[in-house]
Amino acid sequence: MGGCRAVTTSPSPAAAPASDSALVRAARGLPVPHTPVWFMRQAGRSLPEYRKVREGVGMLESCRRPDLVTEITLQPVRRHGVDAAIFFSDIVVPLAAVGIDLDIVAGVGPVVAEPVRTRADLERLRDLVPEDVPDITESVRMLTAELGATPLIGFAGAPFTLASYLVEGGPSKNHEHTKALMHGDPELWHDLCARLARISGAFLRVQGEAGASALQLFDSWAGFLSRADYEQFVAPHSAAALASVADLGVPRIHFGVGTGELLTLMGEAGADVVGVDYRVSLTDALERTRGRWPLQGNLDPALLFAPWEALERRVVEIVEEGRAAPGHVFNLGHGVLPHTDPDVLTRVVELVHEVSAR
Repeated sequence: MGGCRAVTTSPSPAAAPASDSALVRAARGLPVPHTPVWFMRQAGRSLPEYRKVREGVGMLESCRRPDLVTEITLQPVRRHGVDAAIFFSDIVVPLAAVGIDLDIVAGVGPVVAEPVRTRADLERLRDLVPEDVPDITESVRMLTAELGATPLIGFAGAPFTLASYLVEGGPSKNHEHTKALMHGDPELWHDLCARLARISGAFLRVQGEAGASALQLFDSWAGFLSRADYEQFVAPHSAAALASVADLGVPRIHFGVGTGELLTLMGEAGADVVGVDYRVSLTDALERTRGRWPLQGNLDPALLFAPWEALERRVVEIVEEGRAAPGHVFNLGHGVLPHTDPDVLTRVVELVHEVSAR
């Protein structure tokens, strides 16, 4: 591949280092020149340049090639002028790295060849060590060198979501095998999640030690749980994953889908920033969390397809709602949808910066 073009970001007083960027300052509840904005799945199928570099290359391979990871991670920063890059990877990368036989099937998601449902199955799942993912370290170092003052957010899947993929054998609408194991054999469940917490934590740590300025723990499926089940069976393991990088001194973002009832528990698990999906307003999220944490979110990704006037109105509302929080990072309430017009994302970034300028 050719060399990467220079990164251009929006004007701000941040010729400061990435550690003092608007994103990191907002995550710490400090004053910012404008509300920082980035988008989950900003690097991906909505960009023609992404589709071009991914031609003929499988997802898992794309995530393990530093040249591709660097290029793909930088693409939305160049195009949109977002305030942060999100490390291009997949939540199952560390599982594959420790020897789990899985594939990311287009249109389906991660598919595990042999689901983990017994004590013997668990023994196939070993801990992750940095030597398993030297390419991740290399990718992060390449990216931080290119990004300069723009922060890089590392991420990992949360133990519950990883457990669900392993137990179900792939994506699930009902998580019946997962919940059956959780309640039917709590000891095995906790042992599985404890191991996954170490794997997630180790994957986050590799990225943080290589130079990521913030880390996000992503729980895709936690919204399928009751509050009581989350508190008993999930929260301790998410807390362990987040605790494993506490000493790195970088902000930790905790995000889940459909987790409006769990926001306080997710914050108490060790987050510095609580991510809010689009089902709950920032105002309600702020009330539920009693203003204890900066918030991230939460534009509905589907509204990016609405007429500009309607989208503009909602973006401004979210920026205004975010002003009441200890800190606010503008984002979507879930990932960028594949058919989103990239030019709309660019306009949203410009709008957020314009209406939030201090």
